[in-house]
Amino acid sequence: MDPRDWLLTETERGNPATRLDEVHPGEQAWSTGNLVRPLIHGATYFPVLYDAIEATRPGDLVLFTDWQGDADERLTEEPGSEVVEVLGRADERGVDVRGLVWRSHTDLTGFFAAENRHLGEQLQHRGAEVLLDMRVRTGGSHHQKFVVIRHRDDPSRDVAFVGGMDLAHNRRDDADHAGDPQAQPLTQEYGAHPPWHDVQVEIHGPAVYDVETVFRERWEDPTPLSRSPVRRAVDLWRHHDTSPDGLPEQAPPPPTAGPHTVQLLRTYPDLRHGRDYPFARGGERSVARGYAKAIARAERIVSVEDQYFWGHGVAEPFEEALRAHPDLRLVVVIPLVPDISGLNRVPQYLGRERALVRLMRIGPGRVAAYGIENHAGTPVYVHAKVCVIDDAWASTGSDNFNRRSWTHDSELTAVVLDHDYARDLRLTLAAEHLDRLPDVAERGLHEVMADCLDPAGMYDAYAASATRLQAWHDSGRVGDRPPGCLRPIPLPRLSRLTRMWAKVPLDVLHDPDGRPGPIRGASEY
Repeated sequence: MDPRDWLLTETERGNPATRLDEVHPGEQAWSTGNLVRPLIHGATYFPVLYDAIEATRPGDLVLFTDWQGDADERLTEEPGSEVVEVLGRADERGVDVRGLVWRSHTDLTGFFAAENRHLGEQLQHRGAEVLLDMRVRTGGSHHQKFVVIRHRDDPSRDVAFVGGMDLAHNRRDDADHAGDPQAQPLTQEYGAHPPWHDVQVEIHGPAVYDVETVFRERWEDPTPLSRSPVRRAVDLWRHHDTSPDGLPEQAPPPPTAGPHTVQLLRTYPDLRHGRDYPFARGGERSVARGYAKAIARAERIVSVEDQYFWGHGVAEPFEEALRAHPDLRLVVVIPLVPDISGLNRVPQYLGRERALVRLMRIGPGRVAAYGIENHAGTPVYVHAKVCVIDDAWASTGSDNFNRRSWTHDSELTAVVLDHDYARDLRLTLAAEHLDRLPDVAERGLHEVMADCLDPAGMYDAYAASATRLQAWHDSGRVGDRPPGCLRPIPLPRLSRLTRMWAKVPLDVLHDPDGRPGPIRGASEY
């Protein structure tokens, strides 16, 4: 594969203000020689992160960003593995620990300003420097979720973690999906310990430098952390750190670690009113641009696991590909049940309808959407943000398939261009959803998933499994539960009147547009 066919060039990224691609030659906007490993579920990711931070020594550097942070979330089952303890101990033994945590909207709106503030305050008391960052568009957020660890004396050990997982409650679940022991309620359908499906990637090699650059650009932004005089007064009263100390000089990229080509894609909004990020004037929308370029090459399968998958804008990149390639299949795995209740759900249903129903009409029999449940019949909250295209291009990040993630909030995703990596990620996720992981452990991934190696086979296997499980539910759960976790996504029929009123909260609150005025509402990113 020629990376130029699949990945954005520096010009195609569309952000001349960033220094992200300065270390890459010419128009290259990616790094080679990386080793990437997907970490599926928090019970896999958190212990790896715990070990990596615990292994740091004086002079090392730990950088992290969070959309939501809970100081008491354990990274393992053991006491002492709490986020604040692990990061606090690292700083106390001479590691330079820096964090950027989204300040969050008020708790009264269903967000978690108090938890994020407490994480920052507790780490500050332990000596780390953590900033509450509200340099966002109105109604927006810093949604990036990554950790970078640089080792002063051994750069071969440098590592970055990028994906959809915050250092927060609910995330430490596993493939059985009994939920995190440290739970945060969603809606009643998800029970006391909401099952949670998520993915992070572990990166070794030169791309670690690129992830660090993303952090440094935000950290070094001279703009005040908040323009609100009320917030600034509160920060002064609470003695919050609002003036970041300078970071040590950035070390050169780590040495080559493996065969993988990695590109970082980002979203930053157009902040308007002269408040733009100095590293993204007018915003950056390389996430949307990267998807558009890769989807345009899709011929066999696009497999998406995502929290949302909403809106006309999400559907547009797939339409031409589905029309041009009659063998192309699109499989979408999203939550069976939205994470809000009552009338607030209706705009989300409208968003799903705009994307999924439209694509199902264009590609009948080739577009399918599923949710997943655990063996107790409890819906699993799909929080993953993964896309695999033709077993060649695979993304894992913080961005969802919606206009908010593509234009309005800060996001970071890591794309791996490698046939073996992309195929095995697709098959591993499929093995979980088809209840084949125990067989995979005994006989190997490719033998157990032989019927899914061909993308059309996976599409058919999903459809058959979901049909059997749904029929069992429809029969009143008579007899043994069939294997598998997939169920068809319900798409409620919405009246014309319902669509009219739901359009306003969907477009203004749930899925706003963060592009500059001249292209807002258009197909251009």
